[in-house]
Amino acid sequence: MAPVEQDVLAVREQLFHERVRECIICALLFASLYILCHFIITHFKKHTDFTAVHDDEDAAVNRIALGLCTFTLAVALGAVLLLPFSIISNEVLLSFPQNYYIQWLNGSLIHGLWNLVFLFSNMSLVFLMPFAYFFTESEGFAGSKKGIMARVYETSVVLLLLTLLVLGMVWVASAIVGNDAASRQSLYDLWEYYLPYLYSCISLFGVLLLLLCTPFGLSTMFTVTGKLLVKPRLLEDLDEQLSCTRFEEAAVSHRIRSGKASCWLNLDMEMLREQFFAIRSKRRKLELRHRASPWQRNLGYPLAMLGLLALTGISVLIVCFHVLELLLDDAAMPRGIQDASLGQVSFSIFGSFGAALQVVLIFYLMLSSVVGFYSSPLFTRLLPERQGTPLTKIIGNCVSLLVLSSALPVFSRTLGITRFDLLGDFGRFNWLGNFYIVFLYNMGFAGLTTLCLVKRVSWAVQAELIRAFGLHKLPLPVTRCRTHSKPC
Repeated sequence: MAPVEQDVLAVREQLFHERVRECIICALLFASLYILCHFIITHFKKHTDFTAVHDDEDAAVNRIALGLCTFTLAVALGAVLLLPFSIISNEVLLSFPQNYYIQWLNGSLIHGLWNLVFLFSNMSLVFLMPFAYFFTESEGFAGSKKGIMARVYETSVVLLLLTLLVLGMVWVASAIVGNDAASRQSLYDLWEYYLPYLYSCISLFGVLLLLLCTPFGLSTMFTVTGKLLVKPRLLEDLDEQLSCTRFEEAAVSHRIRSGKASCWLNLDMEMLREQFFAIRSKRRKLELRHRASPWQRNLGYPLAMLGLLALTGISVLIVCFHVLELLLDDAAMPRGIQDASLGQVSFSIFGSFGAALQVVLIFYLMLSSVVGFYSSPLFTRLLPERQGTPLTKIIGNCVSLLVLSSALPVFSRTLGITRFDLLGDFGRFNWLGNFYIVFLYNMGFAGLTTLCLVKRVSWAVQAELIRAFGLHKLPLPVTRCRTHSKPC
C-alpha cells in the first residue's frame, strides 16, 4: 500500500473513531437526561392513570404516551443545558488547550448536539406530542376491531390531516410574505424550507412568551423568596405576637368544642373552623420565625434578596448596553454560524468570570420564565401537582416547557446575555435579521423588567414599613354619603 493511501486510510479511521465517540457521548448524555426526566414525571403523574388501570389496552396506551412525554421533557432539558454547556466547553478548552483528557470536547461534538436538539425539538413539537395526545383520546374507528392498532390507525389519520392543515397554513403565510419567484420555488421544498419556517414561527412565539413571562417571573420570585425565607425582625415584638396568637387559637378552639358562642348568639361552626385554621397557620409561621437562628433570620433573607436584585440589575444593564451596541454596530445582531470554533477566544470580555456569570444569568432567566409562566392567570391551571397530575396535563406541560426551553438560546443571544453565536439551524430563523424586531424586543425586555422590579420592590418596602410601625392595625376611616347616609 502506498504511503499516500496509508495516510488517507489513517485520516478516515480517525474520523470514524471521532464520529463513534461523539455518538456514544450524545447517547450517554441523552440517556442520563431521559432517566432524570422519567423520575420527574413519575413524581408528578397521577397513579390512577397508569397503575390502577384494569384494561391492558389503556395501560399500554398510557405507557406509550408516558414514554413520549419523557422523551420530550428530556429534549427540553437538553435545550436548557445546550448554551451553558457550549460556553463552559469553550472556557475549558481555553484553559487547558493541550490536555489529552478533554480532546473529546471539540467543536464537532457541540455542533452535533445543537443539531440533535433542533431535530428532536421539531420532531417532538410537530409529531410526538400531537400523536401522544390524540393517541390517549382515540378509541378506534367505528366498526373496526378494538385494540391498540385501531387506535394507532385513527391517531395516524388525524395527525396526517392536522399536518396537512398546518403545512397548508404555512404555505399560504409564506406565499403572502415572500411573493417573488425564488420564494415560490422554495415552497415546494419540505425539509429545507417548510420545517425551518414552521419552527421559526414556533421559536418566535416562544421568544415572545419568554419576553412576557420573564419579567413577571422575576417579580414573583421576590415574593416567593419572602414567603420561603424567614424575614428579620424590624421594630416588632415576636414573643408578644406569638402569645396573642396562641391565646386566640385556644379561645376559638374552646368555642368550637363548647358548641355555642353565648346564650344569645347561634354559632356558625363553618366560619369558626375557617377562622381556627387561619389562626393556626399564622401561629405556625410565627413559631417558624421564632425558632430561626439569628444568622438565618438576619443574614439569609437579606443575602437572597440582594442576590435576586443583583442578578436582575445585571441582566437589565447588559440588555441596555446591548441596545447601544445595536444602534452603533451591525455585528451585535444575532446571527448563525455553521462551524463551531471552540477554544479560540472567550465569549466574555471578563474571561472565565464573565462566562460563568453568563451561565448563571441564563439559568436565572430560564427559572424566572418558568415561574412567571406558571404564575400567570392563563397558565396557572397547568401547574403540576405531586402524584395528582393527569396525563393530558403532563402533555401540556411538556409542550410548554419545550417551547420555552427551545427558545432559550435565541432569547439569550437576542438580548446580548452571551456572545455565543447560534449554531446549526438555530441561526436560520428569518426574523433574527430584522433590526426592528431585535431592537424592540430588547427595549421591551428592559422596560418591562425595570417596571416590574421597581413596582415589586417599592411595594415590598412599603408593606414592610407599614407592618413594622404597626400602621396596618389602625382602623380605616369610614366616610358617609350625605344623601343616603350609607358608607361609601
